[in-house]
Amino acid sequence: MAWTVRIILIAILMVITGSINTLSTKWADKQKAVGNPDQNEHSFDHPFFQAVGMFLGEMTCLVAYFVVLLVKRRQGDREYGSRWVNPLVFAPAAICDMCGTSLMYIGLTLTYASSFQMLRGAVIIFTALLSVAFLGHNIKARMWAGMIVIILGLGIVGVSDIVLGDKKSKDTNGIIAGDLLIIMAQIIVSVQMVYEEKFVARYRVSPLLAVGYEGLWGFIILGILLVPFYYIKAEVFSKLPSHRLEDPLDAFRQISNNGQIAMAVIGNIVSIAFFNFAGISITKSQSATTRMVLDSVRTLAIWLISLMLSWQQFELLQVFGFLLLIVGMCLYYNILVPIITRHLPCNRQTAATEEENEPILQQNAPGIQDNA
Repeated sequence: MAWTVRIILIAILMVITGSINTLSTKWADKQKAVGNPDQNEHSFDHPFFQAVGMFLGEMTCLVAYFVVLLVKRRQGDREYGSRWVNPLVFAPAAICDMCGTSLMYIGLTLTYASSFQMLRGAVIIFTALLSVAFLGHNIKARMWAGMIVIILGLGIVGVSDIVLGDKKSKDTNGIIAGDLLIIMAQIIVSVQMVYEEKFVARYRVSPLLAVGYEGLWGFIILGILLVPFYYIKAEVFSKLPSHRLEDPLDAFRQISNNGQIAMAVIGNIVSIAFFNFAGISITKSQSATTRMVLDSVRTLAIWLISLMLSWQQFELLQVFGFLLLIVGMCLYYNILVPIITRHLPCNRQTAATEEENEPILQQNAPGIQDNA
C-alpha cells in the first residue's frame, strides 16, 4: 500500500510513542522521592510496578477493539468480531510477557536506555531458533547471515557498555547484570512469539483484541503477585530501603510526592497503548518488515535523546554496534537483497517466489505485540 499522509502520521506516532515508552520508564528510574514515612528519599526502583502499568496500557486496546466493533456493527458489518475465542488462550502468552517485561525493566534500572533498546534485537535470534525446533521452519542462508551479524552487533554494544561506559556513574557489575537480564528476557519473549504463532494465530483474532486480552491477564496476574512480592526480602537484589522484591505502597507514595515520577508512569501507560495501536496499523497497512524498520528508528531516537539528556556518554563503538544490528536485521528481514536485485530481469521471478514463501516467523515478527 502506498504511503498516504495518514500512514506517515501513524508511522511518526509509532516512533514517538515507542521512544517515549522506554525513555519515560528510564526517567522514572532516575527520579528520587520520599516513599514510606520511616524512610529517606530514594530512587524509584519499582520494575514490577512499572510492568503492571504497561499491562494497564495494553488493556486499553480492549477499549479500542470494542469501539471499532461498535462502529463496524453500525455500518452493517456482522463478520467483524463474530468469532468467539476463549480468553484463557491468551493467558500463557501473557505470563511470558509478564516475565519478560519484568526482567527487562529490572535490566533497564541497571544499564542505559539505548542499550536496553538495542539488546532487545536478540529476540530475532531466539525466535528463529525456537521456530525451527517447535514450528518446523527453515532458516535461509541470508537469515543465518543476518543472525550472525546481529550477534556481533550485540557483542559490540555490550562491550561498549562495560569497557567504555560512563565510569563515574555506572557500576560495571550492574551494567553486566542489566545487559544479561535484558538478553535473558528476549528468550522468554521469543517463547511468547512462538506460542502466539502456534496457538493464537490460528484463531485469526483482531490484534487489538489479542493485545488487550494479554494486557488484561498480565495486569491481573502481576497485580496479584505484587502482594507476595511485598513480603519477599530481595536483599542485595533490591535498591529499596526495605530491600523488598517490590513495594507498591512505597511506589504510590513516591508518585504522590514527586510529580515527575507521576508524569513518567502515566507516560509509560499512555505511550504503550498508542504504540501498540500504531504498530498494528503499520503491520496491517504496510508489513511487519516496515514495522521493524521503524522500530530501528525508535532505537536511534532513544540513543540520541539519552545523549542529549546526558544519561550516557557518546561512544563510537556503540554506533558501530548499532549499525551492525541494523544491517543484520535488514539481512534477516530480506530488505537488502531485494533492493539490490529487484530491478534485474533475471531475478524478478525468484524474488517474487521468495516473498510468497517467507516463513511466518519473519512476516509476523516481532509477534502480536511489541512492548516497552
